[in-house]
Amino acid sequence: MAAGKGTRLKSKYPKVLHAIAGKPLLQHVIEAAEQIVPVERIYAIIGHEGERVRQAVGRTGVNFVVQAEQRGTGHALMCAREQLAEYEDVVVLSGDVPLIRPGTIERLCRFHLQNKAAMTVLTAFPTHPYGYGRIVRRRRAEIGAIVEQGALKGKQLKIAEINSGIYAFRAKALLAQLDRLKTDNQHGEFYLTDVAALLVKGGERVVALEAEDAEEILGVNTRAELARLDSILRARTAATLMTSGVTIFRPETTMIDSSVNIGEDTVVEPFVQIAGNTKIGSDCRIGSFSVIRDCELGDGVEVRPGCIMTESKIQSRAILGPYSHLRPGTEVGEGSHIGNFVETKKARLGRGSKANHLTYLGDAVIGENVNVGAGTITCNYDGVLKHKTVIEDGAFIGSDATLVAPVRVGARAYVAAASCITQDVPADSLAVARGMQVNKPEWARKKRESQLAAKSK
Repeated sequence: MAAGKGTRLKSKYPKVLHAIAGKPLLQHVIEAAEQIVPVERIYAIIGHEGERVRQAVGRTGVNFVVQAEQRGTGHALMCAREQLAEYEDVVVLSGDVPLIRPGTIERLCRFHLQNKAAMTVLTAFPTHPYGYGRIVRRRRAEIGAIVEQGALKGKQLKIAEINSGIYAFRAKALLAQLDRLKTDNQHGEFYLTDVAALLVKGGERVVALEAEDAEEILGVNTRAELARLDSILRARTAATLMTSGVTIFRPETTMIDSSVNIGEDTVVEPFVQIAGNTKIGSDCRIGSFSVIRDCELGDGVEVRPGCIMTESKIQSRAILGPYSHLRPGTEVGEGSHIGNFVETKKARLGRGSKANHLTYLGDAVIGENVNVGAGTITCNYDGVLKHKTVIEDGAFIGSDATLVAPVRVGARAYVAAASCITQDVPADSLAVARGMQVNKPEWARKKRESQLAAKSK
């Protein structure tokens, strides 16, 4: 169910598209569900900003049901009658409960079938149950009713077992009760929870299954809850990585998305952010305050502190930083160095090449064993179009050189320091493009004497 507005978030965006650990809430739920059933058997009921939700998660392959008017959870399933009728049993998940584990969904299904129940409710005993519907039990696993917070009376106020909003139903039993739901409640909505009492009254079996971890059924209604669930999921991700052989110092300070993959014996220092579909090999070291998004790093890569990297590919044993900025399209070859305050964009460096200081390399193809001196700039933009710079194997680019693209520096050529290169440089040549140095003897002494004389008048 993903049709709600989420008014308490005070946002123009649908609640289920708010992200934790790098993914929308709804995507986390979909990914858990598709480990239990094929994705073509998953339906997302959308309503508020439905088209935006469809665009955000449509690539997952799920189906969509539209709840044009949001009149409660019961009404959401009324809108899905046709789809529900195709199955013997169905599981209903909440799109804002992103911590639900596939194993818990599987356990719910198994318990539901074993008990031959018409309805099975996943429950929990959280530390603070206020705000949740409570489970009124009859005996053992059987439920008499689910009572919403606002309708609790007398002894019901002391009930600590809550409704998670996650259910399994026998489809025919559910469909038979949907038309009997009423809106005589404080919100004037059709509550799916009322189905429990209707089924019991009709002699059907309604049972409860307690979740093993109360945290995994937590939903999101406020920004504070969003932040809390993000923290929980990131801690879960860090714990999984450490179990698999990754060293994470001060994991509570890191932000690692759940989609990140890191090889064994890699070390992640404090205050690192690793996001998106990043894949990091084994035996790497990621320095503090680095931010890595949608990158691929080979084995033995060293990322020194403060590097910013996006959509880049780094080969094994390369060294980056400190304070390098790798923009999209950067490829760094095996054993290459990208150093202090070097910025790259759509630049490809071959094996063993180095650009260690204060350099900008944009739209550049750089061969193997090239040395790029400090302060070098590839001038790739002419105000209208971008142009490419090519530096072939073994070339040496002197400090403070300016390479005006399109231009090619041949293999093993030298570019003298401070040169402005506007034409191709042949292989094995020296290119010098700067004003000739002129020394004027005694000029500085005479200048000082003239200034002192003027001052004394």
